[in-house]
This record gives sequence, C-alpha cells and structure tokens, in this order.
Amino acid sequence: MVTLLVATTMDPASLNPANALLAMPGWHPGPSFQESMKSFSNEGVRVVLHDKGIVEEDHLDLRWEEVTGEPVDELIFLSRHTAVSNRPALTVHPIGVPHLREGEIPPQGGKPGWAAPPNPRIGPWLRLLKSIASSHHLVPEFEITLEGTHHGPVTNKLAMFIEIGSTEEYWKRQDAAHVIALLLWEGLGLGGGAAVGTWSRDNEKKRVLLGIGGGHYAPRHMDIVLKDGVWVGHLLSGYSLPMEDPSLTKVETNAKEIGGTWRESIKAAFEATRVAFPGGEILAHLDHKSFKSWQKNAITAFLGEQNIEIGKANDFC
Repeated sequence: MVTLLVATTMDPASLNPANALLAMPGWHPGPSFQESMKSFSNEGVRVVLHDKGIVEEDHLDLRWEEVTGEPVDELIFLSRHTAVSNRPALTVHPIGVPHLREGEIPPQGGKPGWAAPPNPRIGPWLRLLKSIASSHHLVPEFEITLEGTHHGPVTNKLAMFIEIGSTEEYWKRQDAAHVIALLLWEGLGLGGGAAVGTWSRDNEKKRVLLGIGGGHYAPRHMDIVLKDGVWVGHLLSGYSLPMEDPSLTKVETNAKEIGGTWRESIKAAFEATRVAFPGGEILAHLDHKSFKSWQKNAITAFLGEQNIEIGKANDFC
C-alpha cells in the first residue's frame, strides 16, 4: 500500500511544499503514470505532480493502481487556501460535498452526496503542524486551523487537504512551504521515526469526533481536537446542513418533516467516518450555539434514530 501526495504545478501553495519535500533525502523518479504527470518515490510514499486544478483529478487512486499495480491507502492533497479575511493560515480538512442534491453541480469538484473517508491523520497532524509552525516562528502570524468538510476531488480512499492561505503573498511563502514539507516528512515517518496518525483497532483511545454545526473553521470542535489523543472525522459546518425553517413551511417542528439535505449529509459523513476508523467509537459533537432550538432538536432526534451517540467535550479526553 502506498500514500499518494498530490500537488499541482498551477499553484505555488501546492508546488512549493512538494518541492521542499522532494529536496529532502531518499527521493528518486517514480513509476511512469500519465504524460502530463510526474511521480517520485520514497519508501511507501509517492509524490504526484499534475498540471490541472487540485480538485479536478477524480479517482486518481484508481488510475494509479491500474497503471502501476500499487494499491493506494491514502491521498494527501496540497493546495492554496482562500478566505475573505485574507488572514495567513495553514489548514487541514476532510473532503466531500455530502449536502448537495443529485443534479447539483459542485462549485469546487466532488459529486453530490459524496464524502471521502476522512484521513485519520487529520487530528494528529493538526497538532503536529501547530508544533512545527510554532517552532519555526510562523505562529501567531499564521493561524493553524481545521476547516469544515468541503470540495473534491472524488476518491473513496482516506483523504485530506493541507493548505496555505490566504493570499498570493502567503501562497508563495517559502517558510510556510518548508513547514508543510516538515509535517509530511515527520508525519509519514520518512525521517526514520514512527509515522504520526496511523489508526489501528488496537489504539488505546478509540473515540472519534464527528463535528456537526458551527462555522467553516469549526472553532468549538477545534478546542477539542487540539487535545492530545483526539481523533477527528468529518466536520459538517452549518452550510453543509441545509434545513428548511418549519415556520416558513407551516409544518410542525418534527425531524421527519423538516426539509433540506441535512439528514443525507449527516448519514454520508457518519458512514465515511466509520469506514475510515474501523473499530472506532464515533461520537457526534454538536456546536450547540450555532443552532436554533428547532434545528438542535431535529438533529438530536435524527442522531438518536440513526443510533449515533452524542459526545460532550470531556468524552473525547
């Protein structure tokens, strides 16, 4: 099984960390893949460089397996991050658009109703990223944060994005690229140490946070995930939980009657998280303050119907 690290030559926030990683020891040319792509190998890791948008290359894992014969265990994508605030940031997040209806066109790749299995490294690597960025004096200039589940490309393997934001000035920062390269180097155990964030049924801590509600940067979920030993699955921000206000549709406040794709979104995120953490105990963590009472009541009732347990902050420690 190999790890695919995917970068695009179109984006300095993607290419620069990949080049910084490739400048470290042990790399050699990888298998021939496609004419427009280059690959490099180091132990069980493959760096793939392509020349399209980072969210455009669907099923890259299946195509790699077909051409090379190497089964893919996980995909890690390197990308730029944009934000209205323009604040410098290093971010980590799972991918998917589980809230979109069939027939809707995802604005940034993916397919409606889909969520990739969230890479178990997300939580441990967020903490490692914060440590490395702090030791290289990028904190507090750069915010180190999770993002909610969003965008493509489509894969059904363990997946995560690592991003540099939020403007061209920061996308090109070589010190930020170096920090991301160190995260990959240490996190994948390429320097000889143990890899970070490898899930096992035998792990002492088995509880996995499924974030429900809140803003895009999941601040209340972040407070928990920054604690040692916490695993994190999908993070459904409010925009990924479309709910039709019952006062506008004149129906009773009943979970079964509230329209929108929020139920489908929760189910897809839960199922994908369960795939990513076999043997794990998945607990939904709600950002209660982000919901109106009818929303919270409906979501809580639905989670009960689906036998998805709700966890409080102390349950993950």
